[in-house]
Amino acid sequence: MTAPDAAPRGCLAVTAGGTLVAMTAFTAPLSIVPAVSSDLGAGPVGTAWILSSTSLGLAVALLSAGAIGDVVGRRRVFVAGAVLTAVGAALSGIAATTAVFVAGRVVQGLGAAALIACALALISAAFAPGPPRTRATAVWGAAMGAGPSVGPLLGALSEAEGSWRWSYLVLAVLSAGIAVAGQRWLTESRGDTGRRIDVVGALLLGTGLGCLLAALTEGRQGWTQPLVAVLAAAAVVALVATGVHLARSAEPLFPPSLFRRPALVGATLAAFVTGGAIIGLMSFIGTVLERGLAHTAVAASAILLAWSLMSVLASLAARRLPAGMSGGARLALALAVAAAGFVPLALLTPASGLWALLPGLAVSGAGTGLANATLGREAVAAVPPERAATGSGINNSARYVGAAFGVTLATVLAIRPDSPDPVASLVSGWNVATWGGAAVCLLGAVAVPLLHRADDRRIPRVAAPAL
Repeated sequence: MTAPDAAPRGCLAVTAGGTLVAMTAFTAPLSIVPAVSSDLGAGPVGTAWILSSTSLGLAVALLSAGAIGDVVGRRRVFVAGAVLTAVGAALSGIAATTAVFVAGRVVQGLGAAALIACALALISAAFAPGPPRTRATAVWGAAMGAGPSVGPLLGALSEAEGSWRWSYLVLAVLSAGIAVAGQRWLTESRGDTGRRIDVVGALLLGTGLGCLLAALTEGRQGWTQPLVAVLAAAAVVALVATGVHLARSAEPLFPPSLFRRPALVGATLAAFVTGGAIIGLMSFIGTVLERGLAHTAVAASAILLAWSLMSVLASLAARRLPAGMSGGARLALALAVAAAGFVPLALLTPASGLWALLPGLAVSGAGTGLANATLGREAVAAVPPERAATGSGINNSARYVGAAFGVTLATVLAIRPDSPDPVASLVSGWNVATWGGAAVCLLGAVAVPLLHRADDRRIPRVAAPAL
């Protein structure tokens, strides 16, 4: 590994800032979908893509961006990601059609993938294992938790002040600033294996995940459409081909043998559960607040600050947990706390006020923050140091593929065009989805520590000398 010369604090400030900008870009349209759709003349399909296009870019590029960063340099990929995010935000901000807006959002997703995947690897290179890295990943987790509330609030305030487009121009400026700061204050680090970039593997994986996310997005308008079947079949073919290629390639995008470690499987499962149950539901709750409970976009965004603030505080407080507490136990605690927070959120009625959501948002936010801080550490601890960005990419890919499944399921359960009472149907469907999210979190809280215990038992056997 190349040792960094830059001050670790500068590295942490830039990488956490980049992650905050990436998450803000990811969630920016959640509070302004009606305004954007109306301004651009988007129909139901276009509206679905307005919401999902950044998820597509993230899912397609997260793992590949991490693997490429390990080879060509994490700072280089991080800075390129910031530039892409700036370009995509500017494109969305000046878009005159839905297609251009969606294209800009996809580009933002590609850039955000590079920012998120390489941020953790840069942190792992700048901070020594143990308490220093634990504190640094806690700050990174706080940035990850803050973005989902900053984005909707930025969008809502921009719309209230004149135009939703200002939020994207602000994002473009912030992303450009991250690019400049990254080039100036980050020191390059990379894996020392001298391997080549697996272009075929990256293309196959990107195609498979892209088709999967596209099928989920199109499926919200009806699962019997021919296009949905074609996209789903293409996803299966591409992902199977990816597996075959990775197993046979001499220099794969990532070696499948990484998943022989139960700790990596556990961290990946926890990330998928966090995405599907937590990010998926929090991405949809704005729709429930506005269309089901009749609150304004600004009010809905403001109440979500309770979730975000608790997420930030819990991420920072995670470093105070006992040093001997394993990653599996921390993730189990995080998921159990999030599940407890979902209980009051699953009891809404069309007459529920904003204050009724505060307890559930605060508790689930605390679970989210602890999960973010712990996943950041576990993502790089479960892979060899030269694969740090790859580990981060695997973890975050699972998170955002899970989020795509989660928001799709919530949409299917809550939005029923043929319902005689769409408002009551929306709220009752949300309640069902939230109970489901709580159940998934509890299952994850049981499974993840079991996998980590299996990893603990495996390591002495692997390390023992042959007799």
